[in-house]
Amino acid sequence: MSLREEELQALLSESVLEMEEEKAAEYSNAVVAEGFDAYNAIDKGLAHGMERAGALFEEGEYFVPELILCSDAMYNGLEILKPHLKQDEGKRKVKAVIGVIEGDTHDIGKNLVKIMTEAGGFELIDLGRDVPPLSFVERAEAEGAELILISTLMTTTMKGMAKVIELLNERGTRDRFKVMVGGGPVSAAFAKKIGADGYSKNAAEAVRLARSLSGIEVGA
Repeated sequence: MSLREEELQALLSESVLEMEEEKAAEYSNAVVAEGFDAYNAIDKGLAHGMERAGALFEEGEYFVPELILCSDAMYNGLEILKPHLKQDEGKRKVKAVIGVIEGDTHDIGKNLVKIMTEAGGFELIDLGRDVPPLSFVERAEAEGAELILISTLMTTTMKGMAKVIELLNERGTRDRFKVMVGGGPVSAAFAKKIGADGYSKNAAEAVRLARSLSGIEVGA
């Protein structure tokens, strides 16, 4: 990776953290113009900046209005970079359902995971936000999905993730799906406790985990 590419990734991260929509667009256009990897620009630039903003939110330095402005800057960059993501061709398309669990309407992280897993060769069925546990189960069964991806940013809704797995067990379909969970308050210990197959702390990790659980060779 060139010094210029690393510099642009750092600038993208900073533009999101500082809520600068125009700069996020400017640096994203520079990534495209110079032929740098769009996936890395999202992962190490825009997504990294959003993670930093999330950390400040947890520390009480940023509040909801700041997070919204950070996400606006991130989406400004995403709009430019997304068409330039290299699709992972030549591998089977694994189908996955993704959504934010019932009671939570925060979908920034879910949207990032969706974009990056699609670029990684998956077919995503997006259930949106505030999704009841039964909807995850019924849609996954109806679509013939292999993966169920559930996110939340609220501790009060985490029990809904456990409910999805309970429903799969009750219906006798648990072994048909790999269940992944993620989001701010979620941890590897929590994932293990509820019987999920894996946990990821960010979008790039989610792609690697999804590939591993699906038996897809993990590539760049």
